[in-house]
Amino acid sequence: MPGWFKKAWYGLASLLSFSSFILIIVALVVPHWLSGKILCQTGVDLVNATDRELVKFIGDIYYGLFRGCKVRQCGLGGRQSQFTIFPHLVKELNAGLHVMILLLLFLALALALVSMGFAILNMIQVPYRAVNGPGGICLWNVLAGGVVALAIASFMAAVKFHDLTERIANFQEKLFQFVVVEEQYEESFWICVASASAHTANLVVVAISQIPLPEIKTKIEEATVTAEDILY
Repeated sequence: MPGWFKKAWYGLASLLSFSSFILIIVALVVPHWLSGKILCQTGVDLVNATDRELVKFIGDIYYGLFRGCKVRQCGLGGRQSQFTIFPHLVKELNAGLHVMILLLLFLALALALVSMGFAILNMIQVPYRAVNGPGGICLWNVLAGGVVALAIASFMAAVKFHDLTERIANFQEKLFQFVVVEEQYEESFWICVASASAHTANLVVVAISQIPLPEIKTKIEEATVTAEDILY
């Protein structure tokens, strides 16, 4: 059985892995990966709007991996519309990249559970195989954190290099053309970053658990036997 010191740190490692699992689920469900401001370029060109009048043509957009919302401002007031990524909008995006992001996050969910299982195993008993010990916990956390980081990097690439926001803003728009004037990552994106950070923290936790505690030695007094004691 592992000592109380290692049990405490392995328990913390299992909690961190479980929290990463929950964070990824939240990031998948909440449609707030990115928000932005979109300019109705067609409306601006039609009325030859000045700089002060541009505010009337700037709408909002936010979206996640499955759905989102857009508010169009084309000079006639805001018009809000909801949209879903699947099954039609994904065809206008880089479908392969978007599906890969989802697959990576689903894989990260499984890896987070595996790393939690390894931490619980080490908390209960000392594994006979080294691969099931602290090294195994580190391995699964590196894999899980790396997969989440790859999903984050893929989403950033879709935004920066594949004009993800602009493609979504102009989906099914026949009369108006929208231009993205501002973008910023929202809570679901940063929740994913926190998930990857949890696995990084787990590596530190496992390393701390391997620090040997100083042994407390009790001083035993040796009895001295004299010649008089032998006579008695």
